[in-house]
Amino acid sequence: MLELRPNCECCDRDLPPESTDARICTYECTFCSDCAENVLGGSCPNCAGELLQRPRRPAAMLAKDPASTERVLKPGGCQR
Repeated sequence: MLELRPNCECCDRDLPPESTDARICTYECTFCSDCAENVLGGSCPNCAGELLQRPRRPAAMLAKDPASTERVLKPGGCQR
């Protein structure tokens, strides 16, 4: 199951589980749509994988399987 990480690894923007602005790679590295498109060019800086819109978990399932609260942040942000 996806962790649904709470923030963008580049700019630390909040990305709640219902956000349509979250982008993830196959390893679940998480970025906001602005950083994914305008800074990273659609590819993950950690694995070079494709960044796609993160699926949203239905509210009823969030109660059973909550999103992660652990924030991941790249020191110095994301530079290419």
